[in-house]
Amino acid sequence: MGNTGPAELLAIWEAGLAHHGPGRALLLHRAARPETGADELLSLPVGEREADLYALRRALFGERMQVRAECGACGEAMEFDLDTRDLTRDLTSDLAARPRGQDGGQDGPLRVEEGEWTVEFRLPTVADLEAAARAATEGGGDTGARTAAEAGGHGLSGADGDGFPGAGGPTGAGGPSDAGGGGAVGGERAAAGDGAVGGDHAAGGDHAMGGGGAAAGDHAMGRDHAMGGGGGVGGDHAMGGEDAMGGEAAVAGGDATGASTAAARARRALLARCVVSVHRSGQPVPADRLPAAELPEPVQRRLAEAAERADPAADVTLNVACPACGAATRAELDIASYLWAELDHWARDLLLDVHLLATAYGWSEPQILALSPLRRRYYLELCADG
Repeated sequence: MGNTGPAELLAIWEAGLAHHGPGRALLLHRAARPETGADELLSLPVGEREADLYALRRALFGERMQVRAECGACGEAMEFDLDTRDLTRDLTSDLAARPRGQDGGQDGPLRVEEGEWTVEFRLPTVADLEAAARAATEGGGDTGARTAAEAGGHGLSGADGDGFPGAGGPTGAGGPSDAGGGGAVGGERAAAGDGAVGGDHAAGGDHAMGGGGAAAGDHAMGRDHAMGGGGGVGGDHAMGGEDAMGGEAAVAGGDATGASTAAARARRALLARCVVSVHRSGQPVPADRLPAAELPEPVQRRLAEAAERADPAADVTLNVACPACGAATRAELDIASYLWAELDHWARDLLLDVHLLATAYGWSEPQILALSPLRRRYYLELCADG
């Protein structure tokens, strides 16, 4: 990670104001890998980007992520902490354990055999998700497009749009300002202490659980771990198969039918981009004779399973057991949106500090940003006392 001091972070935040989800995610990813060009970042598998963003979040705002969810069954507010050390360790382990492709390399095509069908495909990249988002908007509306590009995960789904983010699967996790409805995960302020910038305006000390909060347990990817009495963190991959990503929470703020249609367009676009070759009964099937959507559902389901094994870090899905009613609520933790929301809060608070100190002492912005968070805080306290 390069130089990500206050001035550099403010520049990233300012540039991100002119963008939406995909553009902001790319800016954050470039902060995590400043030596890597944008084209190379877009060509990475989704799981690598997610791992990089979790590592960036830990470096900037500390090890603890305070999140909240609303029970999809009874509406109970649930709050819990996630330890980014566990998440980062599990993501790194998942990336190292990725199965190798047919050519012996981790980036080679993967093969799925189901009945008379043999399909070779490559893992979706960040650029593939952005292309799917554009495809989803071609017929109007942006529900599926927004969630496809902003959220992690593969997004290639089975019948009727099940599994595409924003099409009836787990709702996307927001950042600190997003309380979310039915299943959406939101965050509190950044944990103070060990992050590079998290000590400025973050909530320090132990997080007080409110509203019947669920305490998070382990968070190893792809395995079941206790979270609030029986939840888990898993990796859901929607490259195919009915209910590949659940369907516990409704699409928020949009029409389910429109979202499903957008999801279907995005799914077709992703399959068309990622399928390398198709054979049926040993005979090659030309791409122009096989629309991606016509791959049999069992084949698409197998693609989803293979994608999950190959890139389990692409999705972090929380299964949170409601302490009030016991129902499980599933929600995707969208690290790009979460991290951007934290950065947005931090930047706006920091600019307010700059304004107050510049007014009181006549200092310039660079002079104020050069102060440590502790010294800025003491000067602000002196201003308040005066």
